[in-house]
Amino acid sequence: MTEASAMRVAAAWRCVNIIGGAVATLPLDLIARESENVRRPAVGHPLRPVLTVKPNPWQTPSEFRRMMQAHLLLRGNAYARKVMVGRNVVALIPLHPDRVQAEQLNSLAMQYKVSGANGSTTILAQKDVLHLRGMSLDGVTGMSVLSNMRESLGLALQTEQAGARLFKNGLLAGGVIEHPGKLSAEAAKNLKESLDEKNAGAENAGKWILAEENMKLNPVSLSAEDAQWLGTRDFQRYDIAMFFGVPPHMIGATEKTTSWGSGIESQGIGFVTYTLNDWIKIWEESIKRDLLPEAEWETIDARFNVNGLLRGDAKGRWESYVKALQWGVYSPNEVRAMEDQNPREGGDVYYDPPNTAGNNQEEPSNEPAPVTEN
Repeated sequence: MTEASAMRVAAAWRCVNIIGGAVATLPLDLIARESENVRRPAVGHPLRPVLTVKPNPWQTPSEFRRMMQAHLLLRGNAYARKVMVGRNVVALIPLHPDRVQAEQLNSLAMQYKVSGANGSTTILAQKDVLHLRGMSLDGVTGMSVLSNMRESLGLALQTEQAGARLFKNGLLAGGVIEHPGKLSAEAAKNLKESLDEKNAGAENAGKWILAEENMKLNPVSLSAEDAQWLGTRDFQRYDIAMFFGVPPHMIGATEKTTSWGSGIESQGIGFVTYTLNDWIKIWEESIKRDLLPEAEWETIDARFNVNGLLRGDAKGRWESYVKALQWGVYSPNEVRAMEDQNPREGGDVYYDPPNTAGNNQEEPSNEPAPVTEN
């Protein structure tokens, strides 16, 4: 099973595009930890433009991440060669997983043998490669999804091919006209031409046919075999969605109930929580391990911002903001930033939570009110 064959299956194509598109379009940045509680974008860091502006001479950041994520989803591994100037990474050159053989040396360090288009072999050390590794049983290479879902993809392809043959070669008549007598070849030809002229085509859809000479009209219904073919196609969509961890409704499978949630919003949040976060964590940790010097591991992090996918509708979002403002979690300007609005003067104030010391509000008394006489 090759990538090209897998991408001919609509459900697989859609799953790869959904996850790859999410990873490609989510904001990714380098974050500097200035103190225990203060974090800011690492402006001026040499790796930042590689991740956010131009990873290599021909790709944008979203193109690079989408392709690498597709490799990770289908092959279980994604590789990029680091281009260095001094101690700084200035570019990332993607390597196709089929051309890379990863192995672990006796020193426990990784080594990568890269096959060139001309048949040459280049050996790269671990320090020269960004390696995104999916689920692994040996800790060296990720497991190939294509290999593990080979039967499901193969059945899906065979089902599509069977359907194509059915429509190409099968008898797909809308019905049978039964004549009590025997028609000559000329009479049968004339009857067919008359039916085609008066009833064929979209403009004649739904018109009634006048049956003469005791002729009977017998409609042809879907056979049990054809119905089973349709059921197999539906099952394969759910099976492929399960392999990739994508909610069925996101690939157009809405025939069955789902345990992802009761609404589209809940299912979307479930997708971020149980599927997308896993891939995001692989990216974040691999960037730190392979692209940042060890001296910066304690102060610099790579972070995706998934807030946009979790914000929900406007009503729920603003109810959450109000609570966050009341409890001093966010300042007004932080809320404005999350809504892509410019800051306002005086908007960096954090309000004291209600019913806590320092908010100048009196606690309600539990004593009964005094009784006054008239």
